[in-house]
Amino acid sequence: MRVVTLTETGTHAQIDAAVDGACWGEPELAIRLAPSAAGMLVIMDRGFPGVALWRAYTGAGAHLLIRARSCVAARPIEYLPDGTYLARMNLAGQKRAAPGHVVLRVIEYQVDGGEVIRLLTDLLDPGEYPAADLAALYRERWEAESSYRQIKTFQRGPRLVLRSASPELACQEAWAHLVVHHCLIRIIMELAAGARIDPDRISFLKVLKHVRRSVIARTVTTAAKMTDFMDTLASKVGRKLDSGPRRPRVADRLLKRQNSKYSYRDKGQLLRPTRSAPARAIILHPALLQ
Repeated sequence: MRVVTLTETGTHAQIDAAVDGACWGEPELAIRLAPSAAGMLVIMDRGFPGVALWRAYTGAGAHLLIRARSCVAARPIEYLPDGTYLARMNLAGQKRAAPGHVVLRVIEYQVDGGEVIRLLTDLLDPGEYPAADLAALYRERWEAESSYRQIKTFQRGPRLVLRSASPELACQEAWAHLVVHHCLIRIIMELAAGARIDPDRISFLKVLKHVRRSVIARTVTTAAKMTDFMDTLASKVGRKLDSGPRRPRVADRLLKRQNSKYSYRDKGQLLRPTRSAPARAIILHPALLQ
């Protein structure tokens, strides 16, 4: 099964989702979510760029900020004052400008002198949408990965497969997990609003455990008991709240599929625990003006 979601970076809430078989690609499923993205700035990784997806989202009234490979929209057609440039993204199989292409803005930058990262956006005005702001905003896309971890690791449980024995029931079970996660995020948002803090400062795992205990005890059956439930949850969660800003953290990244059957520890590649992250320097990579 393949699931693609439209996720809020600030709250981890799933706004919409497309659920289907693994034979469908992520870009095809993402196109189905375009009507729900009206008025939003949608951030995607480099597996999504395409003319069909671009037209679907911009046509629905959404803006895009997508990472792309070096071969996508590679030929500048106009340089902008801030060093970014306009380029064409053609239909698949077309190497030159042809009917059906789209014109977009390309932003190139480096983080701490690393690889050059390329972003594609339909926000063409460099004065109104500075390249540095968009580059700093792109890293927020990883908040969606935290949302997936909440569903797949904490809520569903590690290495737990879906119980349904048919494709239709498997899709229904996936939707059930998404709905439960959305309800939990709504509770977190209410707690955060009451404490006037960022929703990120509230532990999803602690809320999940308390809700599970409450459901088993059947305490949430009336409006009055729901109020008592929220008050109790707020007091329990409030014990570990941190009103300060979230500390930047970093963790080692590993490939999902290993080329070897042996574990990382067998190779001597020990994982380090999550630790404080140093400040990152974003350096714009200006185009070479002719």
